[in-house]
Amino acid sequence: MPVSERFLALLRYQLSQFSDCREVRCLVVYVTQRAEGGQPSLLPVGRWPADGRALPAVDSASPLRQPEEQRRWLPLRDEQLLLGALQVETASAPWPDSLRERLQAVALCLTEALRLDLEAQGLRQRLEAQDEQLRLLVHQLRNPLTALRTFGQLLRRRLDHDSANRTLVEGLLAEERQLNRYVDAISALTRPDPRIAPAPGPQPLLLPPLFSGPEGQPLRDLLMPLLQRAEATATLQGRPWQAPTQLPTWRGDSGAVAEILANLLENAFRYSAAGCAVGLHCHETASGLNLTVWDGGSAIDPAEQEMIFERGWRGRQGQPLPGSGLGLALARELARSLGGSLELVIPPALVAPALPADGNAFRLSLPAPAPESPPAH
Repeated sequence: MPVSERFLALLRYQLSQFSDCREVRCLVVYVTQRAEGGQPSLLPVGRWPADGRALPAVDSASPLRQPEEQRRWLPLRDEQLLLGALQVETASAPWPDSLRERLQAVALCLTEALRLDLEAQGLRQRLEAQDEQLRLLVHQLRNPLTALRTFGQLLRRRLDHDSANRTLVEGLLAEERQLNRYVDAISALTRPDPRIAPAPGPQPLLLPPLFSGPEGQPLRDLLMPLLQRAEATATLQGRPWQAPTQLPTWRGDSGAVAEILANLLENAFRYSAAGCAVGLHCHETASGLNLTVWDGGSAIDPAEQEMIFERGWRGRQGQPLPGSGLGLALARELARSLGGSLELVIPPALVAPALPADGNAFRLSLPAPAPESPPAH
């Protein structure tokens, strides 16, 4: 069937309105069917009154297309495209004005419904094709990731007594594990749970559930690979890097915190001027934890200091560089979901006197984790 059940339900309702109209004998709705290499024909999809008989398609040579006084066709047309037609057979002619207006209103309603139905079908087909392509790409992506892990593990064995280079290999293996988490998350997106209905309105810009938890995970375990990545990036870019003097003892949804810091560090290295210092500052108290990613570059324009947290918005300095404008929006959404906040502080020295007097600082504030419940006896 070239139309959906929803369209057929609407069609039956529209045609049944003429049950009180003695002038109308029969109504048939056709949709255009385009055969390959041939002329388009009209395929019947609904009839009133329904009598159970199968109706034939109407092609260009069909006698039904010949005009008759008591049989007329109302086209269902979207601009220049003929979507279908409404065939009307009446007991008399010409039609009264009231009947003509009712029939034209039904034809207009069916035209709009048919247009939307066909568009929805086309969109559904494209999405299914894209999902299939995405599943194929995810499947193929796992092969080089597996090879990367294998080569990294072999290289780590060979560098067993080379502590400096072994650290770099450990960093590569940590990044491979992170990539696998992203691949797993993308793969999960291609298998949505049909029992979960989409919520109305825009969805929160949060990570898939795969990235959250486990609750109570030590942050330092996920912070170490980020610091190794930042140190390597600073070395490649030829700029100073300042790591925190002491790692925090904070526990909680460390996966989400690590994603926030990864976005902030990526922005600092990407958007600050070449040669400017970049660092991560940690300040932990009994009430919570502050993690600040700072750079010594040019301060963000005052007019942009809040807009940079909006989805898809990119500041003037970032326009020539690649990016989606989602990093800071994601980071702030995640911070709020953790009960914390993310704010821009200019200059970094306002966070701590030892930090630069020029530049930008993004301070992530997290509440102290809830105390663990004592084990039940």
